[in-house]
Amino acid sequence: METYESNVVHVQASAQQIFDKLSNLENLQPLLNNLPPEATEKVKDIAVTADSCRFTIDNFGQMGFKIIEKEPCKTIKFSGDDTPVEVFMWIQLVEKEAYDTKMKVTLKADIPFMLKMMVGSKLKDGVNQIATILSKIPY
Repeated sequence: METYESNVVHVQASAQQIFDKLSNLENLQPLLNNLPPEATEKVKDIAVTADSCRFTIDNFGQMGFKIIEKEPCKTIKFSGDDTPVEVFMWIQLVEKEAYDTKMKVTLKADIPFMLKMMVGSKLKDGVNQIATILSKIPY
């Protein structure tokens, strides 16, 4: 399994506020409703429940993520659901002081060697983008 870690981002909210928002994926529905046009051209049919998110990616099919573990104010772990390779993602939170929390996103994926050379840098960019987007959500 290959590991891709985002840069550490700072969020101006408490770890409790961030955890409360991100541990129920239905809280992200407003964000998903306002995706930029370039994202909605490739990602369609987004369906969200409290513990899962499913979507269709053009030329790839339907897949998703589901929450498999929550450690209040510290970690939210996800696993891939109908993904072409085994994949896990987690969000780590460390509150430095009131309303200053560090966040990091980590992705582990069982990517075949030849495919890794083509998508490795895109996955690294992707986890950084996810961390940046999550750091800008109003908590």
